[in-house]
Amino acid sequence: MKRTITHLADGREMIYFDRRDDADRSAVDTRVLPPRPPASELRYDPLLDEWVAVAGHRQSRTFLPPAAECPLCPSAPGRQTEIPSTEYDVAVFENRFPSFSFHVGDYDQPGGLSEVRPGLGRCEVVCFTSEHGSSFAALSPEQVDLVLTAWADRTAELAELPGVEQVFCFENRGAEIGITLSHPHGQIYAYPYVTPRTRQMLASAERYRERTGGNLFADVLAAERKAEIRVIASNDHWTAFVPAAARWPFEVHVYLNRQVPDLCALDAEERAAFGPLYTDVLRRLDGLFGVAMPYVAAWHQAPVRSGRDLAYLHLELFSIRRAPEKLKYLAGSESAMGAFVNDVLPEEAARLLRSQDDR
Repeated sequence: MKRTITHLADGREMIYFDRRDDADRSAVDTRVLPPRPPASELRYDPLLDEWVAVAGHRQSRTFLPPAAECPLCPSAPGRQTEIPSTEYDVAVFENRFPSFSFHVGDYDQPGGLSEVRPGLGRCEVVCFTSEHGSSFAALSPEQVDLVLTAWADRTAELAELPGVEQVFCFENRGAEIGITLSHPHGQIYAYPYVTPRTRQMLASAERYRERTGGNLFADVLAAERKAEIRVIASNDHWTAFVPAAARWPFEVHVYLNRQVPDLCALDAEERAAFGPLYTDVLRRLDGLFGVAMPYVAAWHQAPVRSGRDLAYLHLELFSIRRAPEKLKYLAGSESAMGAFVNDVLPEEAARLLRSQDDR
């Protein structure tokens, strides 16, 4: 694997990950780009003890361009994109419209019980393939392994940046989810705080350890493997199952069969075993209704400096589609109270996903 670092016209970092050692990444970005925007504002919500990022510059980001104008495709004669090379395997670069960055601006305090601080951190785009019409489900095992290598590389490097407390790798797929670019890609957020969801899960894990002496995530996995009824797929290293208290119509969690804190801790066999299982799960989702399933795929990794002994690397995959022509909207109960009501019995969702064996 070859790793090449270069820079875009406005100074943003670009990293290529190639399977070939002779890959030439000397192409230069000659575009004339505007100055990079200042970091977002972080505003503190004292009622929920959470930080909210306010990033007004993101209003102008590229929104669903036609394929011929996709900024994530390789550059071509007469048309330069965010990727200067004319082809690539996996490409990672700093987001042009980031939610977090180290370009500090001027921030006024809002008064009241809130406070403002710069949204320091980093946001990166990960292009899974140069093929615009492809998808993660269509990637070869070797390509998935290269994406995993890129995720682990970026997790390790971003965790070393000053003030970064958590690194989050994820993919949003489908217009229904709210994507702004249809090219197969994901993102990485390096947060300046531990996210609310992670704080809650680690607090639950700590209480569980105090009560039982065990690891909550490991015991959830063991119980699901023993029950079997919600398991979708498994191999020697990974298990995919619908959680018993699934919030979304079709939700699958993919757990490594041993506890590690983050993607950096995966060994070669575990990386190789992930691709075939995960792409199989994605194809099952696509086969349910005969349409490309919109989804969010979210890696849960340990924070940089806390809870690493409690955390358990796993991926959470969910779709808002509940039927061929129906979506799950977050209405009053979910949006206002955070109290989910699921329309699909988790055991039935698991049965439907398993039934795609004969697809």
